[in-house]
Amino acid sequence: MLAAGLLCAAEVPIQQVVEQGNDAFYNLDFDQSIAAYEKAVTAEPNNPEFHNHLAHALLYREMFRDGALESELVSGNNSFIRRPKLEPSPDVEKRFFAEIDRSMQLSQAAAARNPRDTFALHTLSVALALRANYGFLVRKSWRASLYDSSQARKYDNQVTEIDPGDYDARLLQGGYDYIVGNLSWTLRALGFIAGFHGDKQRGLRTIEEVAQKGKQNRVDAEIVLCALYRREGQPTRAIPLVSRLIQRYPRNYLLRFELAQMYAATGQRKNALDTLGEIARLKRENTPGNKRIPGERSTTKQAIWNSGSTISIRHWTI
Repeated sequence: MLAAGLLCAAEVPIQQVVEQGNDAFYNLDFDQSIAAYEKAVTAEPNNPEFHNHLAHALLYREMFRDGALESELVSGNNSFIRRPKLEPSPDVEKRFFAEIDRSMQLSQAAAARNPRDTFALHTLSVALALRANYGFLVRKSWRASLYDSSQARKYDNQVTEIDPGDYDARLLQGGYDYIVGNLSWTLRALGFIAGFHGDKQRGLRTIEEVAQKGKQNRVDAEIVLCALYRREGQPTRAIPLVSRLIQRYPRNYLLRFELAQMYAATGQRKNALDTLGEIARLKRENTPGNKRIPGERSTTKQAIWNSGSTISIRHWTI
């Protein structure tokens, strides 16, 4: 009883640290997020989920610095494929893959001991999805990334077969279906040769289901839907989602740019300009996180139409 009590007492602070890391991640404070996840990894080095969190934050910090965390990744016709590849430092790349490899080793070992260990299967899926993201965005290795995405989906398929009520595992399933269903015919041909399939409408419905019924990934699904609704020409459906996300993550100024663009896309010019005015005020008053806003983007009305905007998506396979 004493040992159990001590264990619970030790777990609570670590989970709080992870939650702090998550909050920093979605507020674009990636250095703080990485620091929090490093503490979690140090405290529980055999927890594959924490290694995934750290790898994910390392990748997204590079994307943020490069300007790649923009809705144009999904709002155009496969525009993410045409972006120049990222150029992370060798140290960052080495560290990213070290965390992914460690997560996969731990997950595979746990799954070997218990093939019905849904936690191990899902963390393995997440690690593969992150590696697929890296392949797409950094290495531009389409075939390898499609393979990793497919394997990630298969592991989450096992999770939902074992536990149909695990809606968190369905986020990657929906993401895979949507993205593969949207690939160019050339890339889809590569995928079909290797047995890859996709259905963007089914994927969209799955992500909507996660947004309604998910637990840990519910917010992630809402973030994904914001981007996909915009891509599908349905910004009206995204506006309430973005508005709620802004309330939860007020330091993520890119969500406000996204909201301004969605207002503009629906003809709500006044709301769009008011949103840009709010962005300018937040920068002018040096509110937390918002002093990082580039001045030219916060002051020009033309930003309604030509500014890129950012949404951080956790564990999203593209």
